[in-house]
Amino acid sequence: MMPASQHNRESLNSKVALVTGSAKRLGRAVALRLAQEGVDIIIHYRKSRAEAAEAVAEVEKLGRRAIAITADLGNVSEIKWLFDETSKQFGRLDILVNSAANFLSASMDSTTEEIWDASVDTNLKAPFFCAQAAAPLLRRTNGTIINFADTGGLLGWPGYIAHSVSKAGVVMLTKVLAKALAPEVRVNAIAPGTITMTGDPPEWEAGFRKLAPLGRSGTPSDITDAVVFLALSKFITGQTLVVDGGSTL
Repeated sequence: MMPASQHNRESLNSKVALVTGSAKRLGRAVALRLAQEGVDIIIHYRKSRAEAAEAVAEVEKLGRRAIAITADLGNVSEIKWLFDETSKQFGRLDILVNSAANFLSASMDSTTEEIWDASVDTNLKAPFFCAQAAAPLLRRTNGTIINFADTGGLLGWPGYIAHSVSKAGVVMLTKVLAKALAPEVRVNAIAPGTITMTGDPPEWEAGFRKLAPLGRSGTPSDITDAVVFLALSKFITGQTLVVDGGSTL
């Protein structure tokens, strides 16, 4: 017999999620974890067609429905098309995960207009217009938005000025969207610390081990656990959950 705590816990089964930038790396891990929880998935990608097809196949192996849709998130008309297609294909949307991002290195002297615009357009402008396009669908399902900030948006990295500013903007975007879309839609963010994945340089792990009180870098499952937690947490909105092993302390 199922324990009472599990019986009463809300399930994500048969919900629909769109995860931006989910053909590769952390976005893909989020999409697959949601599929394991019973969620049907829209894999968004820009250029990574082959990887997106692989991600769709992996979701389908888990017994869930998946499609891949390409869109340039720097173009608002393409964002609108992405959510129109989602509505046509699935008829609903319960979860939007804004995980697509870039990570452009540039100091005070080396930041160009192109780097600034690319950072802000991908990391801040796109999540807002994705939220705007998703809102009518999410309101109907009492859905949720999960944005991706990072610790650079909290601490400020002088070697990544435009990136840090864009991610700080995501923290505030999360707050204003939570107010604007309440009470139907909850909006939260995750601020990961260093997350190492298969194939990453081993020195990343070694360097982070010295900084984090918990003595390790993060894994994709640390972040996907947080995504599931926020997707299920009905009384949390407007918050940024820092998942960094304590490094910001």
